Amino acid sequence: MTLLLAGDIGGTKTALRLVDTETNKPISEFKTLHENRYLSANFIDLVPMVRQFLAEAEQGIGHTLAPEKACFAIAGPIVNNTSKLTNLSWSLSATGLSQQLEIAHVSLINDFAAVGYGVLGLQPADLLTLQTGKPQADAPIAIIGAGTGLGQGFVIAQGGAHKVYPTEGGHADFAPRTEIEFQLSRYLLDKHNIQRISAERVVSGQGILAIYQFLRDRQIAEESPDIQQVVCTWEREIGHEKSVDPAAAISQAALEKRDRLSEQTMHMFIDAYGAEAGNLALKLLPYGGLYIAGGIAPKILPLIQESSFLSSLIDKGRMLPLLEIVPVHVVLNPKVGLIGAALYASTL
Repeated sequence: MTLLLAGDIGGTKTALRLVDTETNKPISEFKTLHENRYLSANFIDLVPMVRQFLAEAEQGIGHTLAPEKACFAIAGPIVNNTSKLTNLSWSLSATGLSQQLEIAHVSLINDFAAVGYGVLGLQPADLLTLQTGKPQADAPIAIIGAGTGLGQGFVIAQGGAHKVYPTEGGHADFAPRTEIEFQLSRYLLDKHNIQRISAERVVSGQGILAIYQFLRDRQIAEESPDIQQVVCTWEREIGHEKSVDPAAAISQAALEKRDRLSEQTMHMFIDAYGAEAGNLALKLLPYGGLYIAGGIAPKILPLIQESSFLSSLIDKGRMLPLLEIVPVHVVLNPKVGLIGAALYASTL
């Protein structure tokens, strides 16, 4: 038996999981011994958090626990197994963590890379299939996930294992397809006084707000008082800590069909999301599966199912027959990154 420690570290919250497994066992047979979430800002470093976590686990289980391997997924770049978190004063290194926590094998991976590994360990209940397609076992797997930003990556089978490659595809150019999307692009260029628009600026939480502001300023539909108050509060707080989440308010209003402007915003957002997912699929032909991850998709699932997301994804002219056979799944399990970290730890 091997004890694994997995972590999903964010600027706001960190999730830790202690796993018991056997060599070469599938992740579905990993046994979770203890799991908890912590406010990251309450700790000066990851080490005291992990020590507290292990002490809690030992108290509950009744004996000393000594993980042999650990993997921590970080919301930020990893360079030579080190990372400096953007929203925390933490500077982490695998070597330092190994020494201080007395864990023989420690690795740091990007949080979206962890999602890539995590999809390999998902169960059918963790997914909603939008398109069954014709899956091929050894074909590439693609992952795209809109949340705070727009993550993209892919997975390649290598022998009996898999290798995950995160990318910066979310920062590729936004590609308008319709007149209103061209107008949106020009609006954002002028508003921010910039020279180009990335896909992430449209397909993300910030993109939902940007589309709403564009449609509002173009007077496409009347603004409702409650959403107006949230958006105005957010705009007043630019440069300060935010007290509201306009993207969440807009998407919720659209789900409840109580605000026409929010509904139009989400329709435009989902169209752009599907089109960008299709762009990724064209580049990789991921017949192993295209996984829609990130924090937004599960929260707006009814809108994705009833909208043109899938038609926008496959609407690529002569290439449509190629994309119609790509399996497309929405990841429902919010702990996919933690699953991926545990899976990666098992390979160390």
